[in-house]
Amino acid sequence: MLTKIERNWNLPDTSRRWYAAYTKPCHEKRVAEHLEIRKIELFLPLYRGSRHWNNGCNITLERPLFPGYVFVHIPLNERVRVLKLSGVVSIVGTTREPTPLPDEDIERLRSGLPLVNAEPHPVLTVGERVRIRRGPLEGWSGIVSRIQNRFRVVLTLDLIMKSVAVEVCADDVEPIGTHEPSYRAMAACAR
Repeated sequence: MLTKIERNWNLPDTSRRWYAAYTKPCHEKRVAEHLEIRKIELFLPLYRGSRHWNNGCNITLERPLFPGYVFVHIPLNERVRVLKLSGVVSIVGTTREPTPLPDEDIERLRSGLPLVNAEPHPVLTVGERVRIRRGPLEGWSGIVSRIQNRFRVVLTLDLIMKSVAVEVCADDVEPIGTHEPSYRAMAACAR
C-alpha cells in the first residue's frame, strides 16, 4: 500500500514549478513537516516496507519512495525559503540554478502512484525498455524487471537518478525499442 504526504496551498502564482529538494539522509519527513509549517506545496510519496530487526521483531514502516528527496512546487525566486530549512542540502540542478521537473511527470506520479503497488528500485541499465500504454501511469516509459514471478516496470526520474518499481499488467505495456546490452552487462552475465 502506498501513502503520500502532499499539501497544496493553492497559491495563485503561475510561475511555480516542481523541484527536487535533496535532503540529508533520513530527513525527508522532517523536511516535509517544515515545508507544511511554511505553507510550501510539497509531494513526498511514501511506501510501506517491512524491517526485520536483529532481535527478531518485524515492523512495518512508511519510507520515502525516493529516498533523499522531497518535491516542492515553488517559484524559482523562493528557493531560498526551501534551502534555509534544516535537513535540506540543495535543490537539484546545475551549479547556477535549480532544474525544474516536468509538471506532467509529478502530476502522473501524484495521481498514479496511489493506484499501484510501488517500491524503490535501483536504477537499471540492463533490460527491455517499455512504455505503459494503459492505466494510471499511462505514457511513462521504463525498464522491464521480473521479480518473484511478478511483472514489474522500473520507472526512472532521470534528473535525480532515482527509480521505483511498479507492478503492472503485462498487457498494459508495449516495447519502445530494441535493447543492446552493454559491455558491463555482458561481463556480468559471463561470470
